[in-house]
Amino acid sequence: MLKKQDPLSNYFELLQDEVFMVKNEVYRGQQYSQIYFARLHFLRTLLHSLAPHWKPHIPVCTVLGLEEGKECIIVGTVYKHMRLKPCILDEYSKERSVVPLVKPHNFIHPDDHLVLEDESGRVKLEGTTLLPSAFVTGVVVGFLGKETGAGSFLVEDILEAGLPPQIEKPLQLSDDKYVVLISGLSVGNTTTNPLQFQLLVDHITGHLGDEKEQKIAAEIVHVVIAGNSVEFARGLLNGQNLASNDQSKLAEPFKELDISLTQIAAGVSLDIMPGPNDPANFALPQQPLNRCLFPGSSVYNTFKSCTNPHSFELDGVRFLGTSGQNIDDLEKYAEAKDKLEFMERTLRWRHLAPTAPNTLAVWAFGGKGIYDPFVLDSCPHVYFVGNQHSYESRLIKGPEGQKTRLITIPKFCETGVAVVGTAGTELKLSP
Repeated sequence: MLKKQDPLSNYFELLQDEVFMVKNEVYRGQQYSQIYFARLHFLRTLLHSLAPHWKPHIPVCTVLGLEEGKECIIVGTVYKHMRLKPCILDEYSKERSVVPLVKPHNFIHPDDHLVLEDESGRVKLEGTTLLPSAFVTGVVVGFLGKETGAGSFLVEDILEAGLPPQIEKPLQLSDDKYVVLISGLSVGNTTTNPLQFQLLVDHITGHLGDEKEQKIAAEIVHVVIAGNSVEFARGLLNGQNLASNDQSKLAEPFKELDISLTQIAAGVSLDIMPGPNDPANFALPQQPLNRCLFPGSSVYNTFKSCTNPHSFELDGVRFLGTSGQNIDDLEKYAEAKDKLEFMERTLRWRHLAPTAPNTLAVWAFGGKGIYDPFVLDSCPHVYFVGNQHSYESRLIKGPEGQKTRLITIPKFCETGVAVVGTAGTELKLSP
C-alpha cells in the first residue's frame, strides 16, 4: 500500500526550536559564569515566590546573611565536591605512572559533599535529610535549615522548583494519529544489518504487513529520529586531502541514510536531530545537520533538520526530547534507580541539562541578552531521550494537573526497537 501524504489541514506541527538556535554567537572571551548567573537569576526568582507558600513564617536570606542558630531559607546554585571526578591536571601528574587513573562508570564516592553558593558567598551543606548522590553541580535549589557553629548549614528540608506549568491539551484528541520515535540508527556500522532499518521504513510507508498493520501505518503522521543516525570512518579525517576512494567511503553512510529518509519523507513528516556521533557541533545545543547531507530527502517540505534538544507541538500536544547527552552525563555524577528518574529530576529542577557547563559541553552564550536555553518554563506532555540501552516509559503527574509521559528510546542498531505512540489522552506506547 502506497502511503498518501497527509493534507496540511489535518496535520499541524509547530517547531519551537528557536530558543536552541545559536544565532550570531561569537566567542569574545566570555566566561561560562554568565550562564550560571542567568540560571540562578531566573530560578531563584521562582523559588523566592514559592517559599512563602512552602514555609510562610521562615525568612529567606543570602549565604552572607546567615546567623548561627537562626532558622532560614537559602537559595543558590549547588556545587558537588566529588573525590573521583576526573581532572585534566591528573593526566599530567608526575605520579601518573605510579598511580593509574581510575575511569569508573560512575564517579560517586561516599565522601562527596554539597556546597551552596550565591553572589554573596558559599556554605557547606550537611544533614541527614540531604542525599548528595541525588544532586549534581549546577542545580538551583532552596534549603531550610540553620547555620551551625562550625560554619556549615544544617539542612532540615529541601525546596525544588517542581514541574513547570503545562498548557492544556485539547479535550478531544484522536487516538488514530501515531508518532514514531527512533534513535541510534548508526547507518554505516559494519556490525548492524541494514535490512533491519529497511524493514522499519517499509512498515512506516505501508509496504509491509497485513491489512491491520497497514492501517496503523496509514495513521503515522510524524517520525522523529533522535540522534546518532550515521557512523562513518572518522580516521579518514586527519586534516589531509582525501583520495577519491576515501571520499566515497566517507560519503557512503550518508547516501544510504538519505535514500531511506527520502522514502519516509515522501509520505510523512520527518524530523532528524543530531547526536554525539553525528557530523554536527559537539557542544549543546547542537545545531541542525546541514541539509546538503540529504540531497534526496531535503527536497520535501516534510523533511526538517532540527536542533538537539528538539521541541515541537502536534495537535496541541507538546513534545520535548534530546539525543541522550544530558541524561547520560547525569548518570556519571548522580544516582537513580533508572534513566526515567533522571528525566523526572530534570523536569522538577526545571532544567534540561543541569550538569552543563560543568561536565557537559555547551555554547558560551554572551552578549547583552545572556540566557540559559535549557531552563524549562513549560512542561511538555511527552519528554523523550534517545540512544539508551532499553525502552522504558512512565507517566508522572504534578500538583497542578501536569501529566508528562517519559520515554527512553533504545538504540535501534542494537535492539531493532522503535517507539510508536498516539497523540491521544494517555499516549499509549508500543515498542
